[in-house]
Amino acid sequence: MKRVFLVVLDSFGIGELPDADQYGDLTTNTLRSVSKSSFFHMPNMKKLGLFEIDGVSVYEKGNSFSGRICRMKEASKGKDTTIGHWEIAGLVSKKPLPTYPNGFPEEVISAFEQKTGRKVLCNKTYSGTKVIADYGEEHLKTGALIVYTSADSVFQIAAHEEVVPVETLYEYCRIAREILQGEHGVGRVIARPFIGTPGAFERTPRRHDFSLCPPADTMLDLIKNEGMDVLAVGKINDIFAGKGITEYVYTSSNEDGMDKMLAWMEREFTGLCFVNLVDFDMLYGHRNDVDGYAKALSVFDERLPEMIAKLREDDMLIITADHGCDPGYTVSTDHSREHTPVVMYGANVPNANLGTRETFADISATVLKWLEVKNTIGGEPMI
Repeated sequence: MKRVFLVVLDSFGIGELPDADQYGDLTTNTLRSVSKSSFFHMPNMKKLGLFEIDGVSVYEKGNSFSGRICRMKEASKGKDTTIGHWEIAGLVSKKPLPTYPNGFPEEVISAFEQKTGRKVLCNKTYSGTKVIADYGEEHLKTGALIVYTSADSVFQIAAHEEVVPVETLYEYCRIAREILQGEHGVGRVIARPFIGTPGAFERTPRRHDFSLCPPADTMLDLIKNEGMDVLAVGKINDIFAGKGITEYVYTSSNEDGMDKMLAWMEREFTGLCFVNLVDFDMLYGHRNDVDGYAKALSVFDERLPEMIAKLREDDMLIITADHGCDPGYTVSTDHSREHTPVVMYGANVPNANLGTRETFADISATVLKWLEVKNTIGGEPMI
């Protein structure tokens, strides 16, 4: 009964990629920035070999380690959550998903207004917390929806829960998702509910992502087609639009995600448990909160022995990331084009430093080989 537990530390990059200049991300390094915080403490990841990975300079090299480690390049064009996770699952995107630095075109906005019956406010690139501070009061008065984007391929809709019930907001997102196909097929439509009064608005945890369906099969489909389980924790189900998932559960925080993963480690199943821990990105990276990011990493590290203790003889744990979001890079609050780490561990996983890999898709190839599923989507296994 072989199992893989694949954990994505959302946005935990470890240094700029060779093409970072094309994305405005020269000098970005999420790990380096957070390691400068007095709250940064990752002794368990150190034992597994995180700091021995190519390009990581947090500690002096040459320490012994027990994991199987490497640094990964992203072969896809982009630096967002959707493309990063798709590539981890074996799908390399040669064309970037569309972005809208100047807002969405009139044909998109007018179609959305017509189908929802509500006007649109903003339609600009904006910080998620600032946009509700700047437009929240007008939204309360008019009922118009706050639509905004970022450097990522996203169409975000913010609405006060007392003005637009959350389920209605989700329905508006489904309408947007139907409109945003083809040329305007953004990676994600995101519901951003908030509460509070002018000057004191705050987002609620009932965010929901409506993703573009992967255009081809991923490792999730291959595993599911073999009759195995594909368990999704956090926003994994949303990122893949449910494609290839056999069971899923949402989470309210990193801690909740780890708790739910640990509960599934107690279950009898064969296949993959795919976990996303989003707080690193959502709460700290995008807000340039170095100390908050460092604290969150330290909490993950504290919980890591619990995960290792629950691994069975034929299990493999893989810890990685989908992109960077350097909280110390104050030029921007956007994702950063960075290498990502891979740390693998298991009773039958020999320790080694595999250097630098050319694509995240090597993770999917590794998972498929471990589970003895025929790989028809590419990548090279690392075991």
